Amino acid sequence: MADGGYAPGSGAAEEEQPLPHNIEAEQALLGALLVNNEVYDKVAAIVEPAHFYDPVHRRIYETAARRIQKNALASPVTLKAFLAEDAGLAELGGPAYLARLAGAAISIFAARDYAQMIYDLAIRRNLIEIGEEISGKAKSVTVESEPKDQIVEAEAKLYQLAEQGRVEGGFQSFLAALTTAVNVANSAYQREGRLAGISTGLRDLDDKLGGLHKSDLLILAGRPSMGKTALSTNIAFNIAKAHKTGMRTDGTEGTVDGGVVGFFSLEMSSDQLAARILAEQAEVDSHKIRDGSLDPDEFRRFIEAAKTLERIPLFIDDTPALPISTVAARARRLKRQHGLDVLFVDYLQLLKGTGSRAAESRVNEVSEITQGLKAIAKELEIPVIALSQLSRQVENRDDKRPQLSDLRESGSIEQDADAVMFVYREEYYREREQPSETDLEATRKWQELMEQVSGKAEVIIGKQRHGPIGSVPLAFEGRFTRFSDLVQSWQAGAAY
Repeated sequence: MADGGYAPGSGAAEEEQPLPHNIEAEQALLGALLVNNEVYDKVAAIVEPAHFYDPVHRRIYETAARRIQKNALASPVTLKAFLAEDAGLAELGGPAYLARLAGAAISIFAARDYAQMIYDLAIRRNLIEIGEEISGKAKSVTVESEPKDQIVEAEAKLYQLAEQGRVEGGFQSFLAALTTAVNVANSAYQREGRLAGISTGLRDLDDKLGGLHKSDLLILAGRPSMGKTALSTNIAFNIAKAHKTGMRTDGTEGTVDGGVVGFFSLEMSSDQLAARILAEQAEVDSHKIRDGSLDPDEFRRFIEAAKTLERIPLFIDDTPALPISTVAARARRLKRQHGLDVLFVDYLQLLKGTGSRAAESRVNEVSEITQGLKAIAKELEIPVIALSQLSRQVENRDDKRPQLSDLRESGSIEQDADAVMFVYREEYYREREQPSETDLEATRKWQELMEQVSGKAEVIIGKQRHGPIGSVPLAFEGRFTRFSDLVQSWQAGAAY
């Protein structure tokens, strides 16, 4: 059989051109496999039966693979009985064709190269198939088939196709795992701040988390007005502002500090989010920005801050009610086009599921969403920080510090997350307990209590797979919607 492929056409119709394939490579791989079954271990992670162009070769490889997986011999003699009724093999000469394959095997050492070639040609055929499918759907104009949905579907299929060829998975030796662990520790030691992950820009929070780690899903939860969005935008800005590229310890070029940040803002518009960050950086009251009451000095600081921040790698998507599949597709696209080191989602209850589980119940839908976010973190090898609302049962307790059971649809969120953090500001609740001005003693005690809690916040780490739980005190400036490190009384004289 001759090698196929795209033969140069002389006016031939595109439909008549054969799909890319290489029959000789398929024959060479099958021959090497039938001569030495150990070849299977070298190529199984690369090539599958579906990757063979010739249907007969596909069935030969599949039958041989099943035999080898059962620790049984796969040779021309043993496969003869299983393929005796195969009409396609009979056309090629029957069992004699199996013997010819084994007899023509040149080198088992080149088997991996043959497998890679077969895989590459199969991917080309898949690309053609996806292209034709995209073209066919685009030509079919129906109410149900929106162009934007077709684009998302096409991107997902292309990315899935790209991921099929990754063969790094499977078992690795302890030495390889140990080397990776040492490299991570070395990076943390060499990096300023001694962090293994990406710095949040908040020192005490970094000390507790060790920074934001690749492939982790972190949940940041709180009741309304606690400052979830403010804290997430603070951290996102800190990371984007610190972004630097250079030579990493593994010898590759890339991010060495900070990172490129993607921010899905499903609740606030992009300009509202930008105004928050500008208010924090320019130290301008966010209410003055909204009502236009900035004085000339404040407006000058506001414009100067905007000029300073216009080049930071912070990308905002404010499309409401996104399906989790679209979030994944857009995150992949951002990483491909600009790079992506950290992803924020504000907030996960505003996302939608895509599968049949979403129609069953809201709990199942949230489970699909959290699993999807964790899959994005692992697939793109980035930390994903998702904000979450808390149930109202917090308000019914005397101690309103949140806990894991307060998470809405808490089962899947708590299970899938690598870390769960709660934002808590006691000041918010104490403000609403102001006694009557006629009760002087109660007012005095209330004022003393307000002085203790004013401008303070806590991030309560309720779960962390790779580190301790506990509370991290922070300072909060409501006018600028800014969280920062809290200088304790014993640190007042130190540079902190």
